Amino acid sequence: MSDPVRVVATLHAQAGKGPELLAAWPELAAQVRAEDGCLAYDLHAVLGDGDRFVVLERWASMEALQAHGASAHMKAFGALAASLLEGRAAISFLQDTPSA
Repeated sequence: MSDPVRVVATLHAQAGKGPELLAAWPELAAQVRAEDGCLAYDLHAVLGDGDRFVVLERWASMEALQAHGASAHMKAFGALAASLLEGRAAISFLQDTPSA
């Protein structure tokens, strides 16, 4: 098992489609949070921009994150997101580092 992994995903909805993305979020979030290894999965709106969001995720391991990406609900959300997002999400994978 690998170390915990954090993910930061920035989503930019097409002009005016932010509310549609928000409407789809609760169902997806419930499914993701029920996955083995999901420690956190939270959507945040960017202040002053109703079409831009940041998802902060924390996974118990890289293996759990990979299983998440292959899940049926993420594949279904990917199809929906293709009609709502302006391009692909910008994703950063982070690992914890010791404090100085």
